[in-house]
Amino acid sequence: MDQTRKVLKAALAQQRKSAETRRLAPAMRVLKALHSAGTPEEMTVEELERQRRSQELLGNLTADMTDMTWEQFDLAGMPAAWMRLRRPHRRKRAVLYCHGGGYTSGNLGYSKVLASKLTKATGFDVLTFEYRLAPEHPYPAAVKDALRAWDYLMSLGYGARDVVVAGDSAGGNLALVLCHRLKAAGRMLPAALILMSPWTDMTASGPSYTERADIDPMLTVEYVRSVREVYGGGEDLRNPSLSPLFGDFTGFPPTLIQVGTHEILYSDAEALCLRLKAAGAECRLEVWEDMWHVFQMFPIKKAAAAMEQIALFLLELL
Repeated sequence: MDQTRKVLKAALAQQRKSAETRRLAPAMRVLKALHSAGTPEEMTVEELERQRRSQELLGNLTADMTDMTWEQFDLAGMPAAWMRLRRPHRRKRAVLYCHGGGYTSGNLGYSKVLASKLTKATGFDVLTFEYRLAPEHPYPAAVKDALRAWDYLMSLGYGARDVVVAGDSAGGNLALVLCHRLKAAGRMLPAALILMSPWTDMTASGPSYTERADIDPMLTVEYVRSVREVYGGGEDLRNPSLSPLFGDFTGFPPTLIQVGTHEILYSDAEALCLRLKAAGAECRLEVWEDMWHVFQMFPIKKAAAAMEQIALFLLELL
């Protein structure tokens, strides 16, 4: 009887998983298409504009704005926005959110999805910004823009320890590079880092780039190589301002990393955690079974659970 129950339970679980896969298929196809460029030559102006428009539309259509406010403004020539709860809440702390997109796409509309989820999970106001993109604006344009957003928060009266820096994919890369730059300048670092599927190694040296290539439904090695070429502009890919994995993590803030098992960037997350711990920094690596690149964006139970874990991590810390 017990064996029969186990078989039935497994069959029902597989049935639910198949139904969820079918339900998410349209969104998965859209996001896969946004990572379709295989070579720099394919990144024409028209192709990039198509990707960026699609991301803007996707974010505006899928972000849950219930009980939220979205306040766009000009941050010294850079588009930026605050995501806030409508209800009264404490504004002592803020999240600086760096969106993903391979440094070649992404915009305020696209950032709405995770900005809204971070706001709801933490209760903090979330500042997001539209940093300049490659190939029009290669490295270090995005880094300079991230520093500009950080300085803006400081000018508002936030202390470094009042700010959590979050990022997904290339945004996770930018969050780490921002911390490296602040540290090199002798400035205080944020209270914590929240990194979702962070891209930390532009050399693509980790084993997951080949071992998990067949099960990653979102990214390809060809895509990673193409965006790093147009963003890096011939710089040494081991430069910590491109591949923050190779930087010095001494004194880095407590960090939460979330990654799915079905990601070619799995090694980037795993290696980062090891480097942080070796440097004496607090780091928690959460591995989410059967999940893909930045699964937190999707309307699924595991995404909601992942956001709850982010809230718990910050609650324990702050």
